Amino acid sequence: MSTPANSRQAKRRPQAEAVTPALLRAWPLPDGGSGKDDRGSVLVIGGARKTPGAALLAGVAALRAGAGRLTLAVAESVAVPLAIALPEAGVLGLPETTAGTVVGSAAGSLAAELETADAVLVGPGLDDKDQTTALLRELLQGTPGSPPCIVLDAFALASVPELEAELAPWAGRLILTPNITEAGILLGREVEDLHRQLPEVADKYRAVVTCQGAIAEPRSSRAAASGAGLWEITTGHSGLGTSGSGDVLSGAITGLRARGTGNAQAACWGTHLHAAAGDRLASRLGGLGYLARELTDELPPLMMELSA
Repeated sequence: MSTPANSRQAKRRPQAEAVTPALLRAWPLPDGGSGKDDRGSVLVIGGARKTPGAALLAGVAALRAGAGRLTLAVAESVAVPLAIALPEAGVLGLPETTAGTVVGSAAGSLAAELETADAVLVGPGLDDKDQTTALLRELLQGTPGSPPCIVLDAFALASVPELEAELAPWAGRLILTPNITEAGILLGREVEDLHRQLPEVADKYRAVVTCQGAIAEPRSSRAAASGAGLWEITTGHSGLGTSGSGDVLSGAITGLRARGTGNAQAACWGTHLHAAAGDRLASRLGGLGYLARELTDELPPLMMELSA
């Protein structure tokens, strides 16, 4: 039996709209167009020497989600191997420390790529909070109007609270992809009720946020055609809790955003596709043991089915 306090909390808990195939078919992705320039350009900034695979996974996911062009900006020591591993991408080597960490001043060498990118993902494979904070601060100063969207993941999320007072240039352009622990860091306290507290994160940073199957957009965006402001994924398997899975999610969202979706649409579609890909792999390979890289191959057929 619920107590009066619990009843009041339940009344305050916002109602999430279920992300179903029917909802996504009624919220179609932009037409792919006739050429790669029509499908947008993605820039992924990450890939320290010890973790280049994170940037690789995110980049492949962006292409599998339909982005037309991809540039990986990674530590200089891993740029050539990544260019060979992913010949579909342009690869830019960034200045690094002796330990292989991308340095904060690296943003200065990204001006041309930032100018032409339709969506930028920062975080996969970065491995030092202080250097990442410095990198984000330089990016904030160098991106007053473009690119249209910045997605932050992994180590970049840990820097966001420290930069809160400086985020105004990115208001309405941010997508955040935290796990539950990172959501608590963003909120400044432990997450006890995700559906009630995730909109607080969205409002605090004026960003669309996707976390553990829940997606929220800030109040300032809730007049959009999508309407609800809070969504809940209805699929997904526990096997998604594997190394690199979050890089695939953030890459897919960035690729969809580059194609011309809005921020909330990219987050809802990308989170659903990621979860549904896990379900498909679980049905074929078993609930545990499938790899994050295998998720990316499931994205195109899922999009085709949902676009039928």
